[in-house]
Amino acid sequence: MFLNKEKLVLLILLLCVSLETIVAQQFNQESTKVLKDHKVLVLNGDITYLPIYKVNRANIVASIIKDTLDKKDFNKVYKEDWSTTVFNTYWRNKQNKRPFSLHFADTVFASPVEHKMVVTSRYGWRRGRPHQGIDIDLKTGDNVRSLLKGKVRYARRHGGHGKTVVIRHDNGLETVYAHLSKYLVKENDIVEKGQIIGKGGVSGNARGSHLHLEVRYHGKSIHPEYLFDFSPGTKIRSDDIVVTKKWITPRSHRSTRQSKIVVQTDIEEITNEIENPTKSIYVVKKGDTLHGIARKHDVQVSEICKINEIRYNSVLNVGQEIVIY
Repeated sequence: MFLNKEKLVLLILLLCVSLETIVAQQFNQESTKVLKDHKVLVLNGDITYLPIYKVNRANIVASIIKDTLDKKDFNKVYKEDWSTTVFNTYWRNKQNKRPFSLHFADTVFASPVEHKMVVTSRYGWRRGRPHQGIDIDLKTGDNVRSLLKGKVRYARRHGGHGKTVVIRHDNGLETVYAHLSKYLVKENDIVEKGQIIGKGGVSGNARGSHLHLEVRYHGKSIHPEYLFDFSPGTKIRSDDIVVTKKWITPRSHRSTRQSKIVVQTDIEEITNEIENPTKSIYVVKKGDTLHGIARKHDVQVSEICKINEIRYNSVLNVGQEIVIY
């Protein structure tokens, strides 16, 4: 049976009205969304806050997640300055000493060894050279595990490090595992937190079997104990940590003793202190030298000389006041 012209027009109008009603109902459902919470995502080392809505339709939340991820390249951190043959891919970059902030999605890390962690040598100045990591005791053949989830960037021999694995993590941080006897991962492998990545050993320039562990960000070595608490709780010291010049300068620490850890979390406060420094006065004691005072306050001898208008080889007197910014 065929519809005449009038009935066909009426049917089309009814369909249009029905379609408009459905669209209006869907719009009304979306317009009544209630903000419930936020979820922190780390994308390319940046912190992104994902809104979580209480709604009637689950696909709305899925759409929000998709839109958020589409705006950022989640794998970008694994593309920039990525090399499987160069240990430090940032070597061409100028070493910026300004503070920077790191965000951690995890609250704990996985122990790199399967027994109690015993630090035998710390980050700092050692035998006239910078020791840019910490040494953790182990026996040859012991399992070595990844501190965090990430992607293997480097798995090969490197100078005094011997057999070395470098893993880059979602926030751009890299962890280095050296003196290994065997690799159990290869370049571009995705590894989970706590996954076995190799066997401990004495390869490279090692005095006895141990794991040499470094933590790096954009080529800068960071004092590992400033970020990670190597006690049995294996806690990451904070979800947001500001790294200042002191914690990327081995000369400011001694490998034979543990540094006093005071974690900074507010980068604006730190930046303000740098831009608006307050004068500090040091009173010279018996046995003090310009080099010793400079090391103690993490400044250059040339800076002290310039501020105080004294010479590099000036004799210091007990009781003399030295201005240090």
